[in-house]
Amino acid sequence: MNHDTPTLLRPEEARALAARAFAYARADGTEITLSRQSTALTRFANNGIHQNVAEISTQLSVRSLIGGRMARASTNRLDDKAIANVVARAEELARLQEPDSEVLPLPEAQNYPAVARYVEATAQADAAWRARQVEAMVEVAKAEKLIAAGIAANHAQSYAILNSRGLEAFYQESGAEYSVTMTGDSSSGWAKGSAVDMAALDYRGGAERAARKARASADPGQIPPGLYTVVLEPAAVLDLLGFLIWDFSGLAVLDQRSCLTGRVGEKLFGDNISIHDDAGHPLQTGAPFDGEGMPRRQLVLVDHGTVQELAFARTSAARMRREHPNSAAQPTGHGFPLPNEYGEAPMNVVMRGGQTSEAGLLEGIERGVLVTRLWYIREVEPFEKLLTGMTRDGTFLIENGRITRGLRNFRFNQSVIEMLRQVEAMGPAVRASGEESFDMVVPALRVKQFNFTEVTRF
Repeated sequence: MNHDTPTLLRPEEARALAARAFAYARADGTEITLSRQSTALTRFANNGIHQNVAEISTQLSVRSLIGGRMARASTNRLDDKAIANVVARAEELARLQEPDSEVLPLPEAQNYPAVARYVEATAQADAAWRARQVEAMVEVAKAEKLIAAGIAANHAQSYAILNSRGLEAFYQESGAEYSVTMTGDSSSGWAKGSAVDMAALDYRGGAERAARKARASADPGQIPPGLYTVVLEPAAVLDLLGFLIWDFSGLAVLDQRSCLTGRVGEKLFGDNISIHDDAGHPLQTGAPFDGEGMPRRQLVLVDHGTVQELAFARTSAARMRREHPNSAAQPTGHGFPLPNEYGEAPMNVVMRGGQTSEAGLLEGIERGVLVTRLWYIREVEPFEKLLTGMTRDGTFLIENGRITRGLRNFRFNQSVIEMLRQVEAMGPAVRASGEESFDMVVPALRVKQFNFTEVTRF
């Protein structure tokens, strides 16, 4: 990307495009979703860049409501013929559907909290800038006689929802991301980061952290599987927590496919566990409205171990009130664009942390394990959220409060619910990036009796 990149979608442009679509509409209700994004990525391996890609795309999507029926059609062309065709296609598809009593009229105009998540320099960063960040990471690898691989990426996106009842929602965002894996003869280390502003990311520092892990875990030892006190770095925490967060969906509870079915209001976790969903948090990203244009409300998902609130889209909130007359469920602004089969989910997760330092998390552990990150995680048993997966890129033995050597990786079988009952200490909450879930604001955790079931071959 460079300064010749087309500007993001402006509110006046979105209104003009929507007006053209509304002019062709004959449905009872019409929703127009517009997005424009530019993405660019530089990929490197074996200490050298091997790929650079960039893309700019614009999409117009139309959702039509006709007599209790609903359908959506999309196009990436914005000429009059294409707009007329996509509106006609959405209406044609809607007429082919069976009437659905759960289809609601479109929402009216809403008010949204202001968020500022666009940094021009980050949006406009070009391939030369990304190459310099890669160069800084590779320099670390060469100095440490390691092999580096990873990415440096940046993006800008704008998003708008307008409907025939007067709703207008607009959002724009920039972002930057890096990931680096350092590999030695017998070990590896990893680091990853993301932010709205590229200036908030320390590319060289991340590479140095990955290199230290690779060096410190060289010639790894082996200890038997079993129950250990573990220190989970934030990336590992979010990849485990991500499997639980989808269960805070009102629709999932209604369908009885959530582990929280029958457990809302129950003390399910430890006293020190509090989790919120907060689209306005300074370390979060994303629009302050959902896929229908409903404002995102801050949710208290867990308060001192007790399950408190669920996320609701308009449809699932209405269904909850209908099926449970004593319920006062209301839309919370967490729905995905309709139609969809998932309903809603909290996507701005903030877990309250503590004040324990990195050294403090190790203190008092006679024999334990530090885990940098996890991968290949799969759900084994949904009601207790039993997961299996493996450690990766920096697994270490802790002895008498100190890291003493690297370890061969483990397979684990661990209930996330049980894990959140066994948390002994927390570091400060930070914005974290992993590989198995979306970015969150979470702390590092010290957890007792974490269940490792097998030592891997590497």
